[in-house]
Amino acid sequence: MQREILARKNQITLVSGILILIGLFGHFVLHSTVVFNTAFIIASILGATPIAIQAYQSLKVKVISIDVLVTIAVIGAFAIQNYEESAIVTFLFLFGSYLEQRTLNKTRSAIRSLTEMAPESALLQTENGEFVEVDVDDVDEGAILLVKTGARVPVDGTVLIGEGHINEASITGESLPVTKVEGSGVFAGTILENGTIQIRADKVGEDTTFGKIIELVEEAQDSKSEAERFIDRFSKYYTPAVLVIAFVAWLFTRDVELGITILVLGCPGALVIGVPVSNVAGIGNGARHGILLKGSEVIGDFSRVDTIVFDKTGTLTVGNPEVAEKAYYNEDTEIILGYLASIERESD
Repeated sequence: MQREILARKNQITLVSGILILIGLFGHFVLHSTVVFNTAFIIASILGATPIAIQAYQSLKVKVISIDVLVTIAVIGAFAIQNYEESAIVTFLFLFGSYLEQRTLNKTRSAIRSLTEMAPESALLQTENGEFVEVDVDDVDEGAILLVKTGARVPVDGTVLIGEGHINEASITGESLPVTKVEGSGVFAGTILENGTIQIRADKVGEDTTFGKIIELVEEAQDSKSEAERFIDRFSKYYTPAVLVIAFVAWLFTRDVELGITILVLGCPGALVIGVPVSNVAGIGNGARHGILLKGSEVIGDFSRVDTIVFDKTGTLTVGNPEVAEKAYYNEDTEIILGYLASIERESD
């Protein structure tokens, strides 16, 4: 049941938001206390359920998380019948969690596209000299592999027989194909645009250059920004501090409502929602201008950049060479164009 509820947090957030709007409509337009209270009570209960589950799970491992503070604040808001506060606090908290997840999904799109480029099968030479298709994970170092025109090179290796032109843009960023002959090194994930070659597997699996690139990107995706790390450290002390302040206020004044009000006001809605919102805004704004940011850490790094050095075609250019200008040294241009077209048809 707990897993089911946590899996539907986004739907709960949406319903909670709609109920808050209904409550506000009932209060300001219909002037109905029943509609106002009913909508906010249901929104509070719905929104508090996944947060309470997370609070329970953190307490089981002896951690006083922000979820604990939010749960106590919601219970307190109910105690003083301040339903709109409890509903809005839970909604903001869940909405912050949704934005954080959305940011994570955006940054993981790069790793997904990289993984899709990784070859899944290879043509392996058997003992009788024939080539059979096998899973790329079953290829060992020293194995002889066949790579045909249009196929991806399955491993890092050395060309033993044949020659061809390989597109290494996925590794080097260079858009022009590179000629490979006997003795040349080849990289996994690159594409043999023409020719047929046999290669010896030198590095396989995660040890290939392409595998290392994926590993580095994964590490970059999982790293938190400096602001996020600060929030994590801050929340360890913030939550217990608010609980202590609320308790001390009640102890001295014996005013339960005052203590609960401190809990509700101290609820870190803005704290939780601030970093994810700014990350989504930064990544989304970059994407609209054609710049893909691999995680929120990059945004912080770029704030300190004063010089950018660009290298290779395909970075600032499209990466697909085309005719820039033409000049004819003969009056009969139609014959010349015919010759050019016939040559171009045979050329890569």
